[in-house]
Amino acid sequence: MERRVGTVARGIRTPIIREGDDLAKIVVDSVLEAAQSEGFALRDRDVIALTESIVARAQGNYVDITTVAIDVKSKISSPTVGLVFPILSRNRFAIILKGIAKAVKKIVLMLSYPSDEVGNALISYELLDAKKVNPANTLLDTNTFRKLFGYSKHEFTGIDYIDYYTSLIKEMGAEAEIIFSNRAEDILKYTKQVIACDVHTRKRTKALLKNKGAEVVLGLDDLLTKPISGSVFNPDYGLLGSNKSIKESLKLFTREAEGLLLDIQKQIFKKCEKKVEVMVYGDGAFKDPQGKIWELADPVVSPSYTAGLKGTPNELKLKYLADNDYKNLKGQELEEALKTSIKNKKGNLVGQMASQGTTPRQLTDLLGSLCDLVSGSGDKGTPVVLIQGYFDNYSD
Repeated sequence: MERRVGTVARGIRTPIIREGDDLAKIVVDSVLEAAQSEGFALRDRDVIALTESIVARAQGNYVDITTVAIDVKSKISSPTVGLVFPILSRNRFAIILKGIAKAVKKIVLMLSYPSDEVGNALISYELLDAKKVNPANTLLDTNTFRKLFGYSKHEFTGIDYIDYYTSLIKEMGAEAEIIFSNRAEDILKYTKQVIACDVHTRKRTKALLKNKGAEVVLGLDDLLTKPISGSVFNPDYGLLGSNKSIKESLKLFTREAEGLLLDIQKQIFKKCEKKVEVMVYGDGAFKDPQGKIWELADPVVSPSYTAGLKGTPNELKLKYLADNDYKNLKGQELEEALKTSIKNKKGNLVGQMASQGTTPRQLTDLLGSLCDLVSGSGDKGTPVVLIQGYFDNYSD
């Protein structure tokens, strides 16, 4: 019988994960128990996706701000350090800021405006226009910024990030100066030792600073890349992708998950004789239309995945074929023509009219975005997502 359902994504409830737990067993058992209780069966090429937070938690991937401070002190010799382009986040940057402030005497924090790199707004573009300020070439200090734009709070969090970040720096015993610019090199008027705190534009920012004469240029991906007195670390991303754990502790982004994913894949095959794909996901890559926030604060959507998830979709646009190649067909004849086209597609379809609009993004970015929406970040209790039928098409 022809399958009448395409992609299905299910949030899978698991026990609360603690450090040292056998995560592979927990995930496999949870998926199979869900299948039994809900009356569905696993199939080849199903995708089992794990939030990076439960992987990091099982790994014990935590560091405190004292460890962050030790690493900063080993790499920054100036009493004043410049931090450029951090995102506005209590969860993502606040605890990192405390660790850095603990290591120095003064921080000059340069915020981009009107918003940060992922769309969190300090002020609106309309206010910029009304005040006739060009953010491309205007450097502002805090007093001038306040006189021009007043005091504003983040639309969703209700936080005034200028005051909030200032208070965190002072709490650690350091002096705080906050400035506003979209030119990385402006920080060099205050200090020659700089940490680039942006996520996706960090390589360009670091290159610009080096070319303009900075003495020391680091990124968040250059901190905690090696163990500090036996601490955990992330060799690929350092502090990028970290989250607040407790008041003065960070959970680092997931590392070295390949063995875990292969273990889950093997256990599922042993129990069900089905070859599933497995991945770890963090933030999805999508933009909120209300707040204009781009959700991806992690350095990548998926830091680890099995081999079958490499690459991009290679799909035909059915409505294009129906409206063009087969515009004179209808009913069963149209259906058979579309199925034949799908079965006969060859090679890479990128650039062909019949594939236009099919979003040839990385499979893991598409799947991870779907998973992030399904699992959410609150109290659903579904840190594992099972996706079925993703690789099916109209001809199956």
